[in-house]
Amino acid sequence: MDHKVTRAILDLTAGEEAALVTVISTRGSTPRKAGAQVLFYRDGRSVGTIGGGCGEAEARRTAWEVLRTRQPRTARVELTHELAEADGMVCGGVMEVFIETVSGSGKVGE
Repeated sequence: MDHKVTRAILDLTAGEEAALVTVISTRGSTPRKAGAQVLFYRDGRSVGTIGGGCGEAEARRTAWEVLRTRQPRTARVELTHELAEADGMVCGGVMEVFIETVSGSGKVGE
């Protein structure tokens, strides 16, 4: 776990929620490996990274959905399509991520 992300979770204020994205597996060439994390706040801020670019933007969109529904989920982040190439990413791999909410109480998934 990224220490900056851990600290950011612990620093959430009461009632504040964010979405925690964790890379759980990778296949092929990816910018980050399993265990990489990013925390997305409702106000648009983030701490940490799973690689940036269009892959992280895709994870951010899914994170907003998780925050809205409060339902954790896994998502597949493809770095193999034309969008990745257009963004300058030539990794060519796939990351599987788990996205969950964290709250100011410091409890994961609540």
